[in-house]
Amino acid sequence: MTATDEVLALVPSAKALMEQIALTEAEKSSEEMRRRANEEAEKQALIERLTKPSGLSDEQVMNKAAVIIERAAKNGLTEVQVYRFPNTLCTDRGRAINQQEPGWETTLTGIPREIYQFWDRRLRALGYKLRVQIVDFSGGVPGDVGMSLKWG
Repeated sequence: MTATDEVLALVPSAKALMEQIALTEAEKSSEEMRRRANEEAEKQALIERLTKPSGLSDEQVMNKAAVIIERAAKNGLTEVQVYRFPNTLCTDRGRAINQQEPGWETTLTGIPREIYQFWDRRLRALGYKLRVQIVDFSGGVPGDVGMSLKWG
């Protein structure tokens, strides 16, 4: 093999280079598809878990609420977000919440419904207000819903 042949062997042909680039792009695309599928599966698992009862007693929830409220108050806050969830946990995907329509609370399901009912049953009488609103507008459409406790 001559010195010229050795130098030429170092540089792949344009066709071989394009094939290598195509393979690399295909691998990247496959990895992205796997990542998106995993994210979607995780999201579906979360939604499935959130649609089922939490199994917590009023006492357990009150203890959790007390810790959250106390921490917020120590930081000088008069409001704290206590829960955030996908709008798919509303029967209308958050439309009534976004419009602040009377009866919006009837669209809640799963754990968000439990939180609303707990607030209504236990915290409302103590002077706490519950603010529920769309907190994310990905792509210009209502996304996640946030639930905040207010006082003061």
